[in-house]
Amino acid sequence: MHLTRACVVLALLLPLGACADDGPEPTGRAAPTTTSAAPAPSTSSPAAGVRTTSPEVVATGLEAPWGIAFLPDGDALVSERDTTRIVRVPAGGGPPVEVRRMSEARPAGEGGLLGLAVSPEFATDGMVYAYLTAEDDNRVVRFPLEGGSAVPVVTGIPKGTVHNGGRIAFGPDGNLYVGTGDVGDRSLAQDRDSLGGKVLRVTPDGEPVDGTKVFTLGHRNVQGLAFDSSGRLWATEFGQNRLDEVNVLKVGGNYGWPLIEGVGDDARFVDPVTTWSTDQASPSGGAVVGDSFWVAALRGQRLWRVPLASPGSRTALFEGDFGRLRAAATAPDGSLWVLTSNRDGRGSPVAEDDRVLRLAPA
Repeated sequence: MHLTRACVVLALLLPLGACADDGPEPTGRAAPTTTSAAPAPSTSSPAAGVRTTSPEVVATGLEAPWGIAFLPDGDALVSERDTTRIVRVPAGGGPPVEVRRMSEARPAGEGGLLGLAVSPEFATDGMVYAYLTAEDDNRVVRFPLEGGSAVPVVTGIPKGTVHNGGRIAFGPDGNLYVGTGDVGDRSLAQDRDSLGGKVLRVTPDGEPVDGTKVFTLGHRNVQGLAFDSSGRLWATEFGQNRLDEVNVLKVGGNYGWPLIEGVGDDARFVDPVTTWSTDQASPSGGAVVGDSFWVAALRGQRLWRVPLASPGSRTALFEGDFGRLRAAATAPDGSLWVLTSNRDGRGSPVAEDDRVLRLAPA
């Protein structure tokens, strides 16, 4: 919806504590969604790419898992935000095995050990990448899975107790894409000299691409990144207290924050392809499987299926069944793996939490 000038001023004056993100629910009435959500499907659809009826629990007993990335053999690496552990979950499921602790990470609030990505050249270089909150900044580091020191790849990303972004993903061009947040300072999102409130694009060594690290700007808090088969980059974004977003990112695009939240009538900014009220989403990680972008919702406690061809006709699955959902990732066998986030201090964990869920290929 279009924000009037008064709404823009109000958005800029709202206290930081009003933000929804993955934390406490904001006070006041939530804004309506731009499209109505249909009920969760009762049967799996071949076009969806995965079966949506009975997710399999492949791992239990994790503590606030945040990032997930797959090794070539199908095993998954999962990060825990607050313990700074990286664990390995077998492709067929089973007890997680700790492979490393990231001593460089300094967990606080929404910061800590966040996103993971496996090098596209892992078979030859054996490297894994992680986004973490360090002593003075958020940064991306890389390290060999089998041991060895972590080397900084991108440094100087602003850090805070909120809005740290943290998702990383390699694109089909071989470059690394990094979602960052405004860390509660709205001005950073439109500041082209800051790495906060951006999606960054760098080489595997951390060098700028085409002269700049900034791929897109005008973001509040990007925690989901995934490429589709056409090479388009889909991203999730937390709204302030009105509208969460899904955006399709274009190089150089400005996505409006803090001047616009949701859809606006301003040619300077790129509109989202779909939005939700914050009580329905707080969208964190996302993955493309089949014909859809699958979004893990924290406050909304559901998995959203967003069709690539018609994002507004999204559907909600598993509402309240597994609690808060943090991440979604595509496995080498075409299945969809999803992380719960009920032990992050904001959920209501059950004995098995936190869990890794698997939706089998359709």
